[in-house]
Amino acid sequence: MKKQPVIKSARFVISNSDVRKCPQDNKPEYAFIGRSNVGKSSLINMLTRHNKLAMTSAMPGKTLLINHFIVNDEWYLVDLPGYGYAKRSKKQNEQLEHIISSYVLDREQMTNLFVLVDCRHEPQKIDLEFFEWLGENGVPFSIVFTKADKVTKTALASNVEAYKQRLLQEWEELPPVFITSSESALGRDELLGYIEDINASLK
Repeated sequence: MKKQPVIKSARFVISNSDVRKCPQDNKPEYAFIGRSNVGKSSLINMLTRHNKLAMTSAMPGKTLLINHFIVNDEWYLVDLPGYGYAKRSKKQNEQLEHIISSYVLDREQMTNLFVLVDCRHEPQKIDLEFFEWLGENGVPFSIVFTKADKVTKTALASNVEAYKQRLLQEWEELPPVFITSSESALGRDELLGYIEDINASLK
């Protein structure tokens, strides 16, 4: 039986809007991104068991920076700005697109991008377009369904399957898929185990 992943330490390192100012120590980075209000901060706090590591906000779209957290002094968890928040100005959205694309495409240390999707909704155009962009650019990513505790098990299975079928219309195979709940810690061991496996393969 595989042992549970252990997070001994997790702490904030730096926030910035310029990918060139990200840490330069070449540790692997696992970045988290998703539409505004998808539950990203809550997921990060659940994974690290640190209630205030990533500050949750009642105001969607608050994360406007690349935030680096060092985990076990071995790898970085990176909190990226959310996309698709309608109340931002055109200029703000353009700035965010630049921040996101420069990190995702140019950051050599980025080992995997976890794209968060709210499991309560049917496939959203903005998410599908983002997946397509990642595929076109050869970016390694996984899909993380959030808020699994907000729906019944039947609805959850149905929604996730619908999403997979929609993706398979355009993709030959699916990226890794995780189902999570920040309330119950569902999916924590699977997601952290995936990161541990990748880290082990890099040594």
